[in-house]
Order: sequence, then structure tokens, then C-alpha cells
Amino acid sequence: METAYKTYYSQGPKNIVHHSTEELREDFLAEEIFTAGKVVLNYTHHDRQIFGGVTPTDKELEIVLNKSLGVEYFLERRELGVINIGGPGSIIIEGKEEPMVKQDGYYIGKETKDIRFKSDDANNPAKFYVVSTPAHKVYPTVKIAIANITPKVTGDSKTLNKRSIYQYIHPNVCESCQLQMGYTILSEGSSWNTMPAHTHERRMETYLYFDMEADTRVFHFMGEPDATKHLVLSNEQAIISPSWSIHTGVGTSDYTFIWAMCGENITYEDMDHVAMQDLK
Repeated sequence: METAYKTYYSQGPKNIVHHSTEELREDFLAEEIFTAGKVVLNYTHHDRQIFGGVTPTDKELEIVLNKSLGVEYFLERRELGVINIGGPGSIIIEGKEEPMVKQDGYYIGKETKDIRFKSDDANNPAKFYVVSTPAHKVYPTVKIAIANITPKVTGDSKTLNKRSIYQYIHPNVCESCQLQMGYTILSEGSSWNTMPAHTHERRMETYLYFDMEADTRVFHFMGEPDATKHLVLSNEQAIISPSWSIHTGVGTSDYTFIWAMCGENITYEDMDHVAMQDLK
């Protein structure tokens, strides 16, 4: 069965000047990522990133986008990043099964044909967050276990942005064509995922916000630095952040998010910081 997904067309800063709240949400927000027993994907024309959720219950699931992408199989011309944020499960790659507890990740290289996802317990399903980008070279498939990652602790409680950054698909961990992917956990009492804000003209980014209580919200800020806008997100929703937009958000309580970037380079620190006095 062909996997269904939503397409988001590219928007520039001039396009959103008069956007209403609902228009912003339609063009940049993915409200439903994980649906039990389903594959839910989103395709953005910003660097042609695909992102979404695979939530197997009593049956294995696979991503099938052959017709949509004009290929024989999903990763014929793409690479894939995976992080499990749900119950225990496993990934079966070319017939080899690997367990995946919560926070375990995977980089799966171009030209991998057979990938299947399963949960250990249908009542506590794995939630595989997946991100795929176009790829030009085959790099080795690598499991990235949370137990083997030493987080980078940054920020400060005084500025409400103390956080631990877990780098998964990153030059320090494994090779990839253009995909970078990681996991950031806000410390209790901190709420900004980054501030001062920044842009990175050479790559776009998507954020998945999760591990949030039902009444917690994240205010994600976007737009050019001198023309900011915001969207309000609840648990397990994702946002598209174009290269021309600021990248920053704040929550009503601590939360966790997965960031995934693609574009011209894979240098994590390649960002242009925005001075506080330039934000409007």
C-alpha cells in the first residue's frame, strides 16, 4: 500500500507577511505525527525533506513512496534518520532485526531496500520519528544507541535555556550526505530551546516537540528577525523552519524536541546569531 503524506510547498518571507494564524499553521505545522498502526509522513519542498511518524501496533509497517517519489523503492535516492520516542520495538533492515528502546536512533544509508518497523507491545507501541533527505552517496547504516551518546550540556538556568543536546546523525557520530538529526532535552526550570535566536541560511530545519503534558504548550517563533510570527504547538506536533526564518521556541514547561536539518553543509555550528535588539 502506498504511504499517504501531506505536501508543504515552499514559502518565502514575503509570502507570509499577511498570513493569518490558520494560514501559518497550514503552511508550516504538522499537527498529527503518530497514529496507531499507521505511517504518517510530510513532504516539504524546503530542501525536499520528508518527516513523520511510524507507529506499528500488531503488524509490521514499512514506508512505501515509490509512485510519489518516482523511484523503485523509498531510499533509492534518499537517506533516512530514525529515533524511537515510544515503547520498545525494533527495526528490521534487509532481514536483520535490531531492538530499539526509547531514544535509540538509526542512520540508514541510501539504496537500502527493505526496512520494516515493529513494536514489542501493541498497547505500548514504539513511535519511530523518521526524517529523510535526498542523498548522492551510500554511507554505512549505523545504529545510534542512546546508551552510547554523551550529551553536550549548554545554556544556563539564569537565561532559562539549560539543555542537553544528544547528537545522533552528526559528523561526530556517523557520516551522512546532508541529513543531521539530534535530540534536545530541556532541564527542569528552563524553557527556551535557544535564545538569542539564530538563522542558518544554508540549511532548513524541522522540529518535533514531545514529552509534554496535556496542558503544556510550546510557542515556536519564526519569520525574519525583524518580522517575527509564532505558532502554538502541543505534544507530538512538528514544525517546518525555513532557512530564512529564525529558529527558536519557548515552552510553558520543560519539554523535549528532535531537530533535523538538511541543506548545503553539515556543520552544526554554522548559524547566524541574531542580536536581541534586532528582534521585532
